[in-house]
Amino acid sequence: MDMAVKAKGKPRMSAAPKRGYPDLHDHLRTLEKEGLLVTVDRKISKDTEMHPLVRWQFRGGIAEKDRKAFLFTNVIDAKGKHYDIPVAVGVLATNRPIYAIGMDCDLDKIEETWNHAIANPIPPKIVTDAPCQEIVITGKALKKPGQGLDGLPIPISTPGWDVSPYTTLSQYITKDPDTGIQNMGIYRGQVKAPLRLGMNPSLELRPGIMTHWEKMKAKGKRLPAAVILGCPPCIAYTSAQKLPETMDELTVAGGLVGCPINVVKAKTVDLYVPAEAEIVIEGFIHTDELEPEAPFGESHGHVNLQEYNAFMEVTAITRRRDAILTSIISQVTPSESSLIKRVALEPMFLTHLRDTLGIKGIKKVSMHEPLTNLRKVLVLVVDRKMPNTEVWRAIYGASALHRAAGKYIIAVNEDIDPNDANALFWAMSYRANPLIDLHILPHRDQGHGPRSHRNGGQDGSVLIDATLKEDFPPVSLPKKPFMEKAKKIWEELGLPPLKPEQPWFGYSLGEWSDEFDDMAEAAVRGDYFETGKQIAKRRRSDVAMNTEVRDLTDEPPAKKAKKKK
Repeated sequence: MDMAVKAKGKPRMSAAPKRGYPDLHDHLRTLEKEGLLVTVDRKISKDTEMHPLVRWQFRGGIAEKDRKAFLFTNVIDAKGKHYDIPVAVGVLATNRPIYAIGMDCDLDKIEETWNHAIANPIPPKIVTDAPCQEIVITGKALKKPGQGLDGLPIPISTPGWDVSPYTTLSQYITKDPDTGIQNMGIYRGQVKAPLRLGMNPSLELRPGIMTHWEKMKAKGKRLPAAVILGCPPCIAYTSAQKLPETMDELTVAGGLVGCPINVVKAKTVDLYVPAEAEIVIEGFIHTDELEPEAPFGESHGHVNLQEYNAFMEVTAITRRRDAILTSIISQVTPSESSLIKRVALEPMFLTHLRDTLGIKGIKKVSMHEPLTNLRKVLVLVVDRKMPNTEVWRAIYGASALHRAAGKYIIAVNEDIDPNDANALFWAMSYRANPLIDLHILPHRDQGHGPRSHRNGGQDGSVLIDATLKEDFPPVSLPKKPFMEKAKKIWEELGLPPLKPEQPWFGYSLGEWSDEFDDMAEAAVRGDYFETGKQIAKRRRSDVAMNTEVRDLTDEPPAKKAKKKK
């Protein structure tokens, strides 16, 4: 077809295929209703202003719960060109409430929802009349100014460093030439020409697009591909999951919403694409040649320098009449890119340790997000009574699940907040002995981050057991009732709002007796002189300075304190 094909008149509502899941437009309406969407109608440059503006809510001291999604309706480029397609940024995972709305489930049901979807995939439903093909541009029409990639408002993510606009929330769909199974993954795409889009397979070692590319290269053929820029949330979330290459992500998206995902045959490649996609770029990825790609500001917090990577020749662009292009905030974490992965990956690690490996004492897995971008620091929260051998089995089990995750793996108990670096350092400082509680695991893949040439691409993992191995004295903060009463007084005085950090009250770590409790209670009653009288009766001259009373066998035994709430 050598012309732009546009349906005449307004689209017939009855022509759209029935669906049992929200599309992107439904999702944005819900976000607006919940007060989570900021609509910007003033002119915004996609090249110099858009991403920096949204980035501020991740670098400006704004709490995660207060972050918003953004919809830009008046988009221009650096030369003043106006685009008729709005751009949505941060609409999938700027904060957890937005993610939960997109997933249509409570946050505490995320793990259960993903596990059910993966175990119960639903094949897509093929339709012939799809919103994503209301406008179709192919052939010679693509070469007209503004009809190719130059007609799409693709932002520059890291102005001042990126050498081009990049698609970021772009789902590349390809097919295994041997099995016929489609794969969908998120990869960046450098806009290189009106009909040429770069492709970086990122950290994918073999699964998905890299495997397909290598198989087509062996056959001496180009790899057919379709790139999705905007789609129903269930599809976007599934594309960020790490699934076996034998699973089509669109079937898991169906399992996520409990009904088939509508798909339609692409116009110029032998692939099926989501019928409710906003924009679809079709084409063929070359396998005979590579060309330089990047620099690009990456999620590990550094600019990714140039590499040789594949590129795609565009053969069609199809879209909805009311298309909205989606872009994701990546680069330095925290970001939308890291949160969309974190909410799904943490339950995946927990399921692996608890269910696959049968480690019963594991309570939670937390991936450190700020600056490190999830993969480098893993924190395992385990039961206090968990045997030491099981703690280490959990640590080694976590190191083996993901080749690029777990440069530092730290096991702690439930009283340590894994999201508080200060609490982690506290546990590492007083509950771990580097001589016996720290192991180095060699021969790890260097993984995500700037390339170092010191060890031929190999790295190591530091494994730390920072759990309590014996009873310790209490945490030296006032007990909870006293801190709660003081907080009320603070608020009555109109002082600045408090944001309690763990630990914010003292609690026992096992080494505390009823005798000590009685003495402490006497103190807050003002009866501490009575304690002084009792202490005076135990004077002795046969011990050295700093001798611990607990080490003396001829001292009266202290009564172990009863557990108190």
